[in-house]
Amino acid sequence: MGDEQLVQIGGRRLRLSRLDKVLYPATGTTKGEVIDYYTRIAPLLLPHITGRPVTRKRWPEGVDQPPFFAKHLEAGAPEWVHRLPIRHSTGEKDYPLVDDLPTLVYLAQVASLELHVPQWRFAPDGGRGNPDRLVLDLDPGPGTGLAECAQVAFWARAILADMGLDPHPVTSGSKGIHLYAGLDQQQTSDQASAVARELARALEADHPDLVVSRMAKELRAGRVLLDWSQNNGSKTTIAPYSLRGRAHPTVAAPRTWEELAAPGLAQLEIAEVLERADRIGDPMGALGFRAGGRAAASGPLSAYIAKRDPSRTPEPVPGNPLAAPTPAGSRLDSSSRSIMPGDCIGICGSSTTACS
Repeated sequence: MGDEQLVQIGGRRLRLSRLDKVLYPATGTTKGEVIDYYTRIAPLLLPHITGRPVTRKRWPEGVDQPPFFAKHLEAGAPEWVHRLPIRHSTGEKDYPLVDDLPTLVYLAQVASLELHVPQWRFAPDGGRGNPDRLVLDLDPGPGTGLAECAQVAFWARAILADMGLDPHPVTSGSKGIHLYAGLDQQQTSDQASAVARELARALEADHPDLVVSRMAKELRAGRVLLDWSQNNGSKTTIAPYSLRGRAHPTVAAPRTWEELAAPGLAQLEIAEVLERADRIGDPMGALGFRAGGRAAASGPLSAYIAKRDPSRTPEPVPGNPLAAPTPAGSRLDSSSRSIMPGDCIGICGSSTTACS
């Protein structure tokens, strides 16, 4: 077709089409600009999703039209896209592994605006590994917003620090905030979920006027839901640096704690995320795939649990320790990146050029 272009990206040939297709009508953001964003943010994004099965949420006709979730890799995907199977009740599904720039650009080409991943990576034998991250999803109920989520995030940060963990906040690009903390992969997803659930219940007990740990809608007005359930091995969370399928091209953006404390906290869009990426790098780079060792001194949950009042949180408490990741700088070391400086393309609107 006349609007198709064949490009070379990272040694792979990829056909791009409809680059001037508007995917965000409210801002006029085109598919070409979406591909350009994912190309430029790839050095920060890829370390957080490499080795994880990626579920995509696609808007081929734009965010004002119904989307659909894609788990199984599309039949027309290039044969060089890495994939691994996961067994479901309906049979095995091959999930893409987004471990290089060409695959990321391919997903953007088919309008996979949102990339969702679990908190575990595939093990070397192709099985499901233990989680390397703990995640808490702070979701504002009616009458609350980002400011209230930030307050709950600081309360959760204090507890996680007592447990020996170093949490990293991400404004979700939707309504709330995600908190991530690195794990040493010595616990199962069920164990990580149990710890996250107890943490959520403890915060609810301490701050019942603002925090709720149960999903019931009637409990959520004026409160922040602290959703611990995304640590379940079968669930996924929007990936750091993924776009969102909202009216505006917002991004799940890793933030600093100083930003969370500042007045006027807001979700970030493409241009803002790219500007700050150039300026400060990745605030949660310490959790990237190659950013540091995973064997660190244990920080037992009991250090926090010892402070709990059993009459307020009567549920049994998991006793397994959690460990913090080895500290790393806020910027990604170029030697740890999955792509090289030459493995990029510049796309804007309908024009495409290969970088030398």
